[in-house]
Amino acid sequence: MAPPGELFIVSSPSGGGKTTIIRGVMEELRRQGRAAYFSVSHTTRPPREGERDGVDYHFVERSEFRRMVERREFLEYAEVHGNLYGTSRREVEGRLESGCDVFLDIDVQGARQVRAFLPAAVKVFIFPPSCEELRRRLLARRQDSPEVIERRIRNALKEMREYAEFDYVIINDRLEQAIRDLAQVVATSRLRPRAMQAVVQPIIDSFASEVEEE
Repeated sequence: MAPPGELFIVSSPSGGGKTTIIRGVMEELRRQGRAAYFSVSHTTRPPREGERDGVDYHFVERSEFRRMVERREFLEYAEVHGNLYGTSRREVEGRLESGCDVFLDIDVQGARQVRAFLPAAVKVFIFPPSCEELRRRLLARRQDSPEVIERRIRNALKEMREYAEFDYVIINDRLEQAIRDLAQVVATSRLRPRAMQAVVQPIIDSFASEVEEE
């Protein structure tokens, strides 16, 4: 039976680049023949131009989202900028059990909730290189009003102050380097005892069959 996949929680302020970095790493994993999955969150916000249901998000009405909360269908959920977001428990746990690595693109609050359910998850926080650069990226997206952008900047400060709760920190100054940094985190996580159990146990067993223990 294949060992379970690893769960990677990747957080950053809005505009920090976490989605682009995750997709870059996943592409590299696919080239290596490693199964990887980007968890698609549920949200109550309306789709932006070009977004597709089931690909970018599962878009649901607020009433349906609340029913899913009552049925305990989420690993985590939160209200962000006036909209609800949640991560499907069944979707994540099923992928992990099949041996697939799963990446979650969620905020600090959601990361904390998931870690409570799945303590072995690897938490990574991605910083923008500066306030000026984050503002430039948010403006370049042309998705938000100036008022919303300033609110995102204020929220970014609150989120970044929580970085010590995470296992790794990456500065997204140069995208290519940030992708390499996250790929290194993924590679390192595979050397943890839990991930190596299926490999090391036969070695231990071979010693046990040959060695007379005291």
